[in-house]
Amino acid sequence: MKVKIQMCPVRFADGTPQELYFPDGHDRAGIFKGMAVILEERGFRDMSKVRAECPGFKCKPEVINCCCRHILYNQPDFVDVESLLESACKSHGFQVLFLPKFHCELNFIEQCWGHAKRLYWMKPPSSKEEDLQANVLASLKAIPLVTMRWCVLLVS
Repeated sequence: MKVKIQMCPVRFADGTPQELYFPDGHDRAGIFKGMAVILEERGFRDMSKVRAECPGFKCKPEVINCCCRHILYNQPDFVDVESLLESACKSHGFQVLFLPKFHCELNFIEQCWGHAKRLYWMKPPSSKEEDLQANVLASLKAIPLVTMRWCVLLVS
């Protein structure tokens, strides 16, 4: 069973909240207003005449008002929205670190896996599943925190 979760209100330039859904009592109550309506409430004119988005989401860099999506996504309160992943991690005391794209071998996780695999191969061979599992866990636990931090600093 799916549960629809509405987006939280955003803020006008003066800090007052702007609802993204039509209010109770409106003939379209609870329905998303749409980008054109949201932008018109923010003072933009004739947004219903502007295309919703550029073909393939490819806006021309030099054009500022090419489509509703481009205008809306460049509004300060839309630019600074925290993702659900960031919110969930923050609520548990963790910080999310988004790294730029780079070759997978530079990813610190790969460095940690490489370290753990080297330690695993140094363990005595066994055919017992319990021994293999214990060796994997011991190898992962043996990765020094300093190694993880060094790898993160190396790629950042």
